[in-house]
Amino acid sequence: MPTTSGDTATPMIDIPPLEPIDENWHTALAVVAHPDDLEYGAAAAIARWTCQGKNITYCIVTSGEAGIDSMSPDDAGPLREHEQRAAAAIVGVHDVWFLGHPDGMLEYGLTLRRDIARAIRRHRPEIMVTGGFDVRGPGGVFSNQSDHRAVGLAALDAARDAGNRWIFPELLDEGLEPWGGVRFVAVVGGGRPSHGVDVTGEPLARGIASLEAHAQYTAGLGNAGFDVAPFLTYFATQSGAAIGVEAAVLFDVYRLIPDGPMPWMVSSEDSTTE
Repeated sequence: MPTTSGDTATPMIDIPPLEPIDENWHTALAVVAHPDDLEYGAAAAIARWTCQGKNITYCIVTSGEAGIDSMSPDDAGPLREHEQRAAAAIVGVHDVWFLGHPDGMLEYGLTLRRDIARAIRRHRPEIMVTGGFDVRGPGGVFSNQSDHRAVGLAALDAARDAGNRWIFPELLDEGLEPWGGVRFVAVVGGGRPSHGVDVTGEPLARGIASLEAHAQYTAGLGNAGFDVAPFLTYFATQSGAAIGVEAAVLFDVYRLIPDGPMPWMVSSEDSTTE
């Protein structure tokens, strides 16, 4: 957690000015490792986007069944799936898929890439949202969980895999044609954010409520001092300064499809000779 001195919070990182994220799209797929991963910030941006009429689907790789020490995985998995669906509904997401991989034991590799590519081909999103895959987590203080690292990198790679007919051809046998329409992957919680989303007001409030929907999981962590609203508000406020707004969520954007011509592309009409 950030440290404070008196009433003044000390920022964890110094964020340079960033550009607002491109919002000229209609469909998105959010891929993360566990129930509640999206609620630590990204859900507020998702609330903004669903209010714009965008269609967003959640793809959760595990059911988070190993996340509550006092509860057996057989009980924790269904509970966490229920909380995730309730959290998603608060921010306007009603399509939530669970891939059923084992919580805490995810490995980056072909199986994970294939299963995410399958989800991409099925839902055919224009953009994707996923979590950071650096060894260090946001702010560079704590280590990032291995599941987060595996899923974040696999999601980024699967965004390109999904468009290649000859990668995972078995998906063709399932009736899933290639989809190369993912324009960019927006990574939340990465070490070097490049863009921001204004979540001032209602989007942040709904993002806070979505994390509060994970009440039994949060209680199961045994952290009685954890208060969702000031926690998320603090980080959103710190991030807001990077794009000149009151509150923001920051993303590191990886482009797969160029927006317009690249600087090195000069048309014959633009090139002249003396």
